[in-house]
Amino acid sequence: MKTEATPSSVKQRGKFEIILSKIGSWISRPENLVLLILAVLLSFFVLYPLWSIIQNSLTVHPGKEYNFALATGYNTKGLSVSNWANLLTGDYGKNYLWVPLGNSIALASLSCLFALIFGGFAAFLVTRTNLPCKKWISTVFIFPYIMPQWTLALVWKNLFWSASVTGGADGFIAYFTGIHFPKWWCQGVFPCAMVLGMHYAAFAYILIGGIFKNMDASLEEAATILNTPRWKIVFRITIPMIVPAILSTILLVFSSAVGSYPVAHYVGGKSFRVLATSYVDLKAITGEGFAAIIGIMMLIIGFLILIVNQLSLHSRKQFITVSGKSAQATKIRLNPVVKWVFAVLLILATALTSILPIISFGLETFLTNPGDYSSFTTKWWVYHENAEAGMYGQYGVLYNKTIWTAFRNQAIVALVCCLVAGTVGFLVGYAVSKKRRSKFAGYVNGISFLPYLIPALAFSAAFHAFGLQMGIAGFAGTMFLMILCGSIKYIPFASRSSLSAMMQLSPEIEEAAVIQGAPWWKRMTRIVIPIQKSAIISGFLLPFITGMRELNLFMFLVSNNDQMATTSLSYFDEMGLTAFSSAVNLLIIIFVLVANLLVNLLTGASIDSGIGGGKKNA
Repeated sequence: MKTEATPSSVKQRGKFEIILSKIGSWISRPENLVLLILAVLLSFFVLYPLWSIIQNSLTVHPGKEYNFALATGYNTKGLSVSNWANLLTGDYGKNYLWVPLGNSIALASLSCLFALIFGGFAAFLVTRTNLPCKKWISTVFIFPYIMPQWTLALVWKNLFWSASVTGGADGFIAYFTGIHFPKWWCQGVFPCAMVLGMHYAAFAYILIGGIFKNMDASLEEAATILNTPRWKIVFRITIPMIVPAILSTILLVFSSAVGSYPVAHYVGGKSFRVLATSYVDLKAITGEGFAAIIGIMMLIIGFLILIVNQLSLHSRKQFITVSGKSAQATKIRLNPVVKWVFAVLLILATALTSILPIISFGLETFLTNPGDYSSFTTKWWVYHENAEAGMYGQYGVLYNKTIWTAFRNQAIVALVCCLVAGTVGFLVGYAVSKKRRSKFAGYVNGISFLPYLIPALAFSAAFHAFGLQMGIAGFAGTMFLMILCGSIKYIPFASRSSLSAMMQLSPEIEEAAVIQGAPWWKRMTRIVIPIQKSAIISGFLLPFITGMRELNLFMFLVSNNDQMATTSLSYFDEMGLTAFSSAVNLLIIIFVLVANLLVNLLTGASIDSGIGGGKKNA
């Protein structure tokens, strides 16, 4: 007997078929499918590690955490607030949380100030004056950022330390001149802020320089015609115009500096503890739970930076002054003596921050003993005979398997990270640009950029907790976990580059190919990628360069079997093999600079192009 369908069932089936049809139509568009896949993957690999570190902070681990929980009557099984209660109010709170938190904020704030002064002043001179030697200054100015973060810290140490003030070996100046700088100059917040400020001055130089170069001249010229004093023009017109770049610089530098470990480790001194060094100390002294709380504190700072960034977007729009019809501001004609004084000062400054590190590390590898410039040797490079006591059984750098294995591991991790992050970042930029008005695209864009705003050490701590909770044998402390963590962390580099390029690409170009029946893969390989290949290649190579000099992100994810070139520095420093650590630094710097040169040769572009490096600006 055949059962007739009721009108209601037919209606429901019709609605279901319509919904399925809409879903099928939505998924059939490549950009929608890409957004869906990216939303699922990025949500899991960004948000779940963050939850893992929160859960880790609520877990009582063996050791001092367990003893405290028992003594105070807290539950030792399941989730517990015992760790939080001890660290927020107990004996460890002041020394490992509140004082380091204040130091980190002070350090990040001073780093922003020094970066703005150094980078902003250089950007002004290069773009708005008749300063000579712009090509050299613009090219070399970005070198400190390309180099590893701790490079300038070690240079500062090699220059200014003295045995009578800091202990250890004399620096270059103390050894040859007998001048001993005060301790506040050698160790503490000032040298750390100076080093980080010089390292991140490239942010200010690029961002502020870009606005200076393309600034509409009409407002300043109108004020000049009205006989407005120069100082009033600067404070009423020029500075408000560069406010967006200043805000961007502060956000980028603050988020990077607040979680910096190597700079505070090398030149901070034992009495200057920041959140990053506090995390390292607590992890070694107490266990995972207390250290996880420090990581969460750095995560909170990252989220606060994200909120501030969103709130500042509205105010940034108020200072838009660049249009296609505007004329560039007239360059200030400096006095011939003044312009050469400024040029010489900038050349010396860039040489000290870019050329001196290479010379300094190279010299350190030939000293018989650290700080002794009277005796030189080549044994640190070429020794490969029987074990020597002074080298702790190590062969010279050229024959040292430990060093070259660590360097190989770093290169492998950096290469895979660049392939993964570059590919995902390109897809993010493509899909978001195609659906730029969609809230879903906005979510994918935000979740892909979030890892950049989270301090690297906190992000590493989250993935460390994630690796432990996965429960997969051998997952924690493997190169796979480092690759996963690095890939997610570096996606913003590629996505920002790709998104900027895709936003400039007219949709009509791809729409014409769609009309011709060209499939999505052919549109990508024949149209989109060839047109924007420079930005796309840069989106791949920048994560590689960053991965080659990364320490904060990998230092807690490595195992004894998978040491990295950057993490081997601590190993050699603890053994007293300063020449080896200097050699590793030198190798990383040379490799990264060569890689950056290849970026320029392959893409025909540079991150300083359009500021002062081009011929048109000479």
